[in-house]
Amino acid sequence: MMVNLQTIERPEPLGDRVYAALRELLRAGRLATGQSLQEAELATRLGVSRTPVREALARLASEGLIVAEGRSFVAPALTVRDIDDIYALRFLLEPAALRLAALSKPDRKQLAPLRQALDDMAAAHAAGDGAAFMDANYRYRDTWTTLVPNKRMVRAIQIYADHVRYLRAFTLDAPEVRVAVLKGLKRLALALAAGDGAGAAAAMRAHLTKAKSVLLEMMHETRR
Repeated sequence: MMVNLQTIERPEPLGDRVYAALRELLRAGRLATGQSLQEAELATRLGVSRTPVREALARLASEGLIVAEGRSFVAPALTVRDIDDIYALRFLLEPAALRLAALSKPDRKQLAPLRQALDDMAAAHAAGDGAAFMDANYRYRDTWTTLVPNKRMVRAIQIYADHVRYLRAFTLDAPEVRVAVLKGLKRLALALAAGDGAGAAAAMRAHLTKAKSVLLEMMHETRR
């Protein structure tokens, strides 16, 4: 008679952990644009061999988060054309995704993390804490994307949103931007709670329109 066995939990592959660590540094803007990312140096700093670093860098490059420059990689400096291209894709993907999420009729339990993220954003705004606001903002996004049934769509959304995440870190230091973000995301949460697919899509289009305009304004200001 076969003895019942419990499934053995397999640790996350080292390459995946290195990829996640470097991706988070890029998304948070802690790796400066143009900073050289060399395989050997990163392996030493992370305390791993060069193989998982090489795998991680290749994945990040395939997603467009870094680009090859000689024998190393760098985080690219985005141009206005890049912003236009990225947001063209986000406008195609994210309103459609929110429509699907709303039509799935999420219940109060599923939406609880969304409400918590909104509360945390409001508290961070009141405290003038842009970093905490950004953290809660991305927890909000992580919550609503779990409600989208098309996981390939979610993956594409995550990649293209991450292309501009490091720029958003700077815009959320401005109180007027945080107020606009809160207003838009509250509208979106109401549409999700009501199961209003059209309303959720419209709220996301408005949110993206505002986000893009703020990024472009910031880029113009820094070039003056």
